[in-house]
Formats: sequence, structure tokens, C-alpha cells
Amino acid sequence: MLTGWAAGVAATVLEAVGGTPLVCLRHVVPEDDAEVLVKLEGANPTGSYKDRMAVAILEGARGRGALRPGQRVVEFTGGSTGSSLAFVCAVLGHPLSLVTSDAFSPEKLRTMRAFGADLTVVPSEQGRITPDLFVRMRAEVDRIAADEDAFWTDQFHNNDALTGYAGLGREIVEQAGGPVDVFCAAVGTAGMLAGVAEVLRAAGPTRVVALEPASSPALTAGVGGPHRVEGTATGIVPPLLTDGVYDEARAVEEDDARILARRLAREDGVFVGTSSALNVAGALAVAREAGPGRTVVTVAADTGLKYLAGDLFDLG
Repeated sequence: MLTGWAAGVAATVLEAVGGTPLVCLRHVVPEDDAEVLVKLEGANPTGSYKDRMAVAILEGARGRGALRPGQRVVEFTGGSTGSSLAFVCAVLGHPLSLVTSDAFSPEKLRTMRAFGADLTVVPSEQGRITPDLFVRMRAEVDRIAADEDAFWTDQFHNNDALTGYAGLGREIVEQAGGPVDVFCAAVGTAGMLAGVAEVLRAAGPTRVVALEPASSPALTAGVGGPHRVEGTATGIVPPLLTDGVYDEARAVEEDDARILARRLAREDGVFVGTSSALNVAGALAVAREAGPGRTVVTVAADTGLKYLAGDLFDLG
């Protein structure tokens, strides 16, 4: 065991999760709108807010004895959860099987492999994210869990995720200097929205807005559909999105988010992918309605470095 280090030295890289910056957008927000603050979760070790969830889920399971030392872990993932689980499993000494798809960015698949995960890649329909894709991925998880005696992290139902994301909420309150007026974010598993919302509301009145791509409006229209916003909109209302978690659901056009992703990089120096830009697009709409003197907070889920192999930043 290492000893003798100064207090500022982390015992493991897991202690580097969290403590990400909260920044104010200056150029893409019109002067007479509410202030828009963005939590830059790309500063986490794998460049994603999912690091918070992965640490909470795996450490929670180990603490309860549900995950044995050295036991294999399994999950299906669009990439960021998989990368985060692979990172934590590498540190804690668990082999990991991940089920993913060619619908997700190749950078994410390579990152999962780089951390030592075994990948099963389920083919998509022309690179699109569809409800059926998640059904087929889940079937592969069931097979691996049975064949390998693996622990399924079950991110869509696992309440430990809320514990991980509560830390994000506490950081927002501390960094913002108190309660915020509105928090908005896109929904995938909904763990982040639910975990943050509970903390923010405990600090003071906060309106919570759930976002989704307009091409898959399960929350706003009751129907899923194909889209290309990774990490969001699985075509269902996720189990963690229980009654009372959010005050309003809004759909955001994917094309608007993609255009905004380029503007954020060029005008505010904020380099993010489509889901994060969708979060900001939703925040801008809310800020326009809220007006000056109000504060709207959202999350940049990861970094644009994960999307350079696609066409997001192809400007023609």
C-alpha cells in the first residue's frame, strides 16, 4: 500500500471522478435571456458523467456483497456507460462483458476495448438507434449473464445510480452559490435527471425539464422512433423516471442540436456531442422564456472528442 503522499494525492483514479467545472455561456445566449450554466462532465476520467454512475453502482454492489471479488460484470450500452464501467472494472479488478452496437461512435467502442472490456457488437438498422436495437442488446446480456455467472449492473433500474448523480447535484448547488431556477437534461436511463433533481429541489424551488429528441418523443408523444442522439431516447419511459421527477417534458429537434454543437465549439469554446448540445438547446429555449435574473442549468454529458469520426463536425 502506498503511504506518505500529500493530502492532495488521490489514492486511486476513482477519486478523480467529480469536481467538474460549472461554466456560464456568454455568446450563444441572447442578452435579455436567463443565464445558462453548463456542467462540463467531460472533465471526468473517461470524459463522461457516466463515471459517477459506474463508481456508485459497482462500489454499492461490492459493499452489499452482490458483486463478488473478481466476478464478471455485464451491461448493454451505447458507449459512455460501457467506457465508464470498463474504467472502474479495470481499477477494481473485474472482467467485463459489454453489449453495444455499430450505431454508436467508433471512439466509444475503442475506448471500451482499451480498458479491457470484451465487446459483443449488435448490428443496427443503417446506423440508427431504434427501440428494437435495445431489445436485441438486452437479449445478449441475458445470455452472457447466464453463461458466465456475470453480475448485470442493470443501469435502467439500478437506484445506486441516483447516489452517484446526487454528487453532481450537490456540486451544482455549491458552485452556483445556492438554488437554481431551472434544471433541464435529456433522458436516457433518467438516472442523472432524477438524482440531480432531488438534490436541487432540496436546496430550493427548482423547475425540472426532461428533454428528448423530437424524432423519438416517448415522453412528449408516447412513441419512440429512430434517431442519432447517442445516450438518449430508448423508446420507452425509463423506470427511474418516476412520477414527480420532472415538471415538464420537451422535444428538441436533432438538427438544431447538431448545428448548436458546432456553434458552441466556435463561439463559446465548449466542445460537446449531440446529446449535450440538445441539452443546451433545451436550456436556451427555457432561458428565453424565463428572462433575465433567472438561472438555467444543464449538463454537457461528455466531450466532442468522442464524435470526431462521425459527421457532427463536418462543416462541408
